[in-house]
Amino acid sequence: MSVTLPAADGISIQPSCYSRLTNHWICADYLHDRYQDLLSALVQHLQIAGVAIALSVVLAFPLALVARRLPRLQGAILGTSTAIYTIPSLALFPLLVPFTGITPTTVVIGLALYALTILVRSMLSGLAGVPEEVRESATGLGYGAGRLLFRIELPLALPVMMAGLRVATVSTVALTTVGTLVSYGGLGNLIEDGVQNNFKAELLAASVLCVVLAFALDALIVGLQWLLTPWARRGA
Repeated sequence: MSVTLPAADGISIQPSCYSRLTNHWICADYLHDRYQDLLSALVQHLQIAGVAIALSVVLAFPLALVARRLPRLQGAILGTSTAIYTIPSLALFPLLVPFTGITPTTVVIGLALYALTILVRSMLSGLAGVPEEVRESATGLGYGAGRLLFRIELPLALPVMMAGLRVATVSTVALTTVGTLVSYGGLGNLIEDGVQNNFKAELLAASVLCVVLAFALDALIVGLQWLLTPWARRGA
């Protein structure tokens, strides 16, 4: 944890708030000296969480459609996704290692599987919430299945879907820290190092960045929903 910095007069000095003798929670010297470490961990965290959410959406959408169109499969789809969510991350990531190795792919796949439970349920709830009379009216106007889905059902289901996406995103940002089990936890790597070495400045800085990232992505999704639902703005 201690770092020695060269002074202008050639005498070695140590940072005032993190050294062998001091260990402050709030330390500007640490933020300045370890800026690149924090930035690299933040970028890795964002990349892993972003790819995991994107993969989960790609998997969850067709599963929700199948569950909607084929009610007899709905129980199996929801049950399987829920069962995956009950597997502790401490067990799931090591189980994937023999197949994906100690790589970011291991963390991405694990996080995507966890997010499926939230996304499949929210997508299915959103589609199920579309009034039946609206579907019948659209069908009567000549809308086919594909046009009905993308022009009528999805826009009406979007608020519920986006709410699920917000929950899944925040949850994924938090769970990404567990990726430190396979050395790809983004900010989780710094958090683990801070805990093991009782490095307060590192622990606090990484934790705060993780929270800020979660808030930022949540705000981004809210903004995206605002852009995609102009009728809601007109109504307001």
